[in-house]
Order: sequence, then C-alpha cells, then structure tokens
Amino acid sequence: MATGKDIVKVALEHVGEEYVLGTVVPKNDSAWGGPWDCAEFVSWCVYQTAKVLYGCEDDQGNPATADAFTGFWGRDARTIGNQISVAAAARIAGAAVLRLGPKMGHIVISDGQGGTVEAHSTNSGVIRHTLSERRWDMGILIPGINYEEGNGKIDPAPPGVIYRLTSPYMEGEKIAEFQATLKLKGFGPLSQDGIYGPRTFAAVMDFQKARGLLPDGEVGPQTARALGITLL
Repeated sequence: MATGKDIVKVALEHVGEEYVLGTVVPKNDSAWGGPWDCAEFVSWCVYQTAKVLYGCEDDQGNPATADAFTGFWGRDARTIGNQISVAAAARIAGAAVLRLGPKMGHIVISDGQGGTVEAHSTNSGVIRHTLSERRWDMGILIPGINYEEGNGKIDPAPPGVIYRLTSPYMEGEKIAEFQATLKLKGFGPLSQDGIYGPRTFAAVMDFQKARGLLPDGEVGPQTARALGITLL
C-alpha cells in the first residue's frame, strides 16, 4: 500500500522546479518536471504514489487531463476524505494541508515534522517551507494511503493578523493604509475606505502576481513586506 512517506519522497525530488499559476499537469506522466501550481503538484504526487486521482474536477476522469484545484480538494475532503486538524497533519508525513479562499487557496504536503513541500509561487517555485505562522483551514488524509503519525508534539505557531476577504468584510485603519500603498504602486483603482472588499482582494492578488508572490489575495507577513508596511 502507498504511504504518506512515499508522497513526501516523490515531492522532494522536485524541489527547485518552476511554478506557473493555473498550469495543468498530466498526473500519469512520471517524468514531469514542471511547471506546477500548488494543487496540481499535490495531486500529481498522490497519483504517482497511489495511482488515484484526488482533488481534481473529475476524480474518475483521464489522469492526463484532470484539472486539480484547491476548491476540489476541499470538496473531496468533505465527501470522500478524512479531515484532521492542522496540528495533527503537522505530525503526519504526506498529509495534505489546505487553506481555502473565496477564489484562490493553497495546498501543501506535510513532511511530518512541522514543515512542508509545496509549489509555492513564481519567485520561489517548489520549496520546503513551514506550516507555522500561516493560515490553514484543515489537514487531509486520503483514503487508501497508509499514514504514520510521528512521535512528539508539533503544534505550528498560529499566524498573526492576516487581512483577507471575509463575510462580513474586515475593516480598519491598517486596511486603509495598504489600500493607499497599493494605489500608489498602480494597483486598483481603490478608495481608502478601510474595508477589505472584492476590489481590495483583486488589487492584492494583482500585486502578488506582479511580484511573483503566492497569489491568494491575502495580506500576511510576506505580502506586507513586499508592500513595505507592517501588520501591527
């Protein structure tokens, strides 16, 4: 039976390869060496390990053309998967860890030691990273894969304030500050109303794409640094 450790092993072989948002990867091509996006990378690693499609628009479709997406990972986690806490996933090699978004989310592979292997962004490509100080919604175990939970307590440090599109909308002076900064940098048009609505979300995502950052439409530490602002 395929194991979570097998998923990590396959993923690590591709560290350093290119990231291209929205690329579609043939899951049955064992020689694929990029480009990747986050969901395509995790779904490809799962298929290469267990020969099953997961997190794709059609999990019963043709693996050469199956389209993976974080929203489909969320759907499968709710219907045919096993949702676990992020703290539990941090101790399980090969568990997936998912952040959902209104349009763009992000998904990574846990290395079982609090770290990740992930297709991160245009600037970074496929990297090893950490679960700590980042926003996540759930860990996911895939049926038919054998996982082992490591010893010891690993509890990823929670993130600080992350500004994002929520319902109701987030409001505050800090949001007005980065709205003004985005406008100065040519991303908008935006009013400095201090409300994180759809226009601000779109401007943040456009800025992230232009700077080669993880394009999730959220203002966390990395995006704030690129904007030249502090979050506190």
